[in-house]
Amino acid sequence: MAGMAACLQGGRLFNDPTFPAGPAALGYRELGPNSYKTKGVVWCRPTELCSCPRFIAGGATRTDICQGALGDCWLLAAIASLTLNEEILARVVPRDQSFQDEYAGIFHFQFWQYGEWVDVVVDDRLPTKNGELLFVHSAEGSEFWSALLEKAYAKLNGSYEALSGGTTTEGFEDFTGGIAEWYELQKAPPNLFKIIQKALQKGSLLGCSIDITSAAETEAVTSQKLVKGHAYSVTGAEEVNFRGSIQKLIRIRNPWGEVEWTGKWNDNCSNWNGVDPEVRERLTRRHEDGEFWMAFNDFLRHYSRLEICNLTPDTLASDRYKKWSLLKLDGNWRRGATAGGCRNYPNTFWTNPQYLIKLEEEDEDPDDPEGGCTFLIGLIQKHRRKQRKMGEDMHTIGFAIYEFSGQTNIHLSKNFFLTNKAREKSNTFINLREVPNRLKLPAGEYIVVPSTFEPNLNGDFCLRVFSEKNANSAYVALCVHWLLLGNRGRSFGTACSYNSISCPFFTGQDIKSDGFSIETCKIMVDLLDNDGSGKLGLKEFHTLWTKIQKYQKIYREIDVDRSGTMNSYEMRRALEAAGFKLNSQLHQIIVARFADEDLIIDFDNFVRCLIRLETLFKMFRKLDTEKTGTIELNLINVSSASSKRFSYLGGGGS
Repeated sequence: MAGMAACLQGGRLFNDPTFPAGPAALGYRELGPNSYKTKGVVWCRPTELCSCPRFIAGGATRTDICQGALGDCWLLAAIASLTLNEEILARVVPRDQSFQDEYAGIFHFQFWQYGEWVDVVVDDRLPTKNGELLFVHSAEGSEFWSALLEKAYAKLNGSYEALSGGTTTEGFEDFTGGIAEWYELQKAPPNLFKIIQKALQKGSLLGCSIDITSAAETEAVTSQKLVKGHAYSVTGAEEVNFRGSIQKLIRIRNPWGEVEWTGKWNDNCSNWNGVDPEVRERLTRRHEDGEFWMAFNDFLRHYSRLEICNLTPDTLASDRYKKWSLLKLDGNWRRGATAGGCRNYPNTFWTNPQYLIKLEEEDEDPDDPEGGCTFLIGLIQKHRRKQRKMGEDMHTIGFAIYEFSGQTNIHLSKNFFLTNKAREKSNTFINLREVPNRLKLPAGEYIVVPSTFEPNLNGDFCLRVFSEKNANSAYVALCVHWLLLGNRGRSFGTACSYNSISCPFFTGQDIKSDGFSIETCKIMVDLLDNDGSGKLGLKEFHTLWTKIQKYQKIYREIDVDRSGTMNSYEMRRALEAAGFKLNSQLHQIIVARFADEDLIIDFDNFVRCLIRLETLFKMFRKLDTEKTGTIELNLINVSSASSKRFSYLGGGGS
């Protein structure tokens, strides 16, 4: 790291300028500058807290992770799971760091964020009270990897307080890049055992736990030595022939390294005498302290929840795992344009982003007579935890999937969703960072529509599809709708003056209008002034008059509520009626440019938008001489394509 080299050369310890040790790093409300919880906080380096600090001593273990005065137990449970997989842990917590060799007060960690691994650098100044760490710490007090990991994650999310409250699956994903799913075992699907077996074959992380009914039950031990409110890991799932019948067994590991199940199929159970000696030896010879087998039915009866984190191909270096195929899609919802809300809002639902996936190869599973394509789909809303200090929180999100066949480059209209039922949908709309689902559908083409529950909520999202087939099979394909124009802040300017025209068009009482603005008149001339005079002749004016009448007709037909104006969602349908097939991102730009704060587009703005689009497409067609659908722009070919000036969506300027 460059920062470390500079500090070592200058003989000083690193102070992080991007995440200074101070009140803002702690929080904004309960841990804000004026909170009693932050009174007396002193930022200290580990070298100031003990005589011989260690980054990791004797391996990273569960006892290195003790919760402090922060409600981030969800995060600590995920960190504890990391300690069970050294390969994954080493990626998140690089081992070549210490307080002895080349110590400069600087440490770095890696986290997955919406499709990429991010390196986060922090200094080692940690918040303390009365000489002790305020947040996560090791049990014996001299090991600091977990405290520094927590600080790096706090930096990634804006502050320590931003980490308060969450789910273990969120931490799972940011430490692995995987996609997490969970099952309530009282409502377990009939094929859960097969799901567990396949997950283990793919190197997934599996955890299970027993719910508590009160705080007093936390880590209480049952009569059969199971611990409530405690995170276990699942390490095996086997079917054995037991006295002529097939018995499903599952292997569980207690991170404590002790306190094991005493029920059927425990290490000393006589049931093992009824199993083939070779099978018994294979399954029990490597048992570790804290690891035990139990009947799958007992597992479903005693445990409450199973969590599975399915890992991406890049996370698993070993070739011994059967790897998922992964497709990642990024998108956004924008108020008035692509934030249509859920299916409860049929007038706007269709405006949400739409993604085409193709399921082409069915699973290779001889035990499944139904066939079909298994895939996991996860919808993640981005950056919401970081935005908490601005008063934001998680949106309530979900998705619907529709069976589809036909032209693949068209955004499906309102009528399609009114006349077609969703083939599948997310189990629920919920205000968590991610909504995951495991689905199986016949081979074919499907449209995925991610949405917030209510319309007009801004947000960014990431949609991931994990397929059952090998990554080389390319069984999921995306139809990408590229922008003709995607540079929002740019415009082709005009350097000359236009002779404005008076436009005495009478729109009628059913269209609210004060007439056309000077800006709209200018672009009308710009489109139709073929001789460059800055004025319209009679023939040119007749063409303009015909266009205005066409636009009036569309405006009236789309304005179904007879308000005399058009809202931004009606605008999308109006543009299609006018012959413009635009993608979602371009609609966002149009709404931002032409709609007012109430998402209303009056007739003047409607005409100005259509004229600009016509000008734009006219220029594009002139440049696309070979009709390929793509062009390459430079100053020379723009100038030679037309001698007159033209405007772009952003208005004047350069």
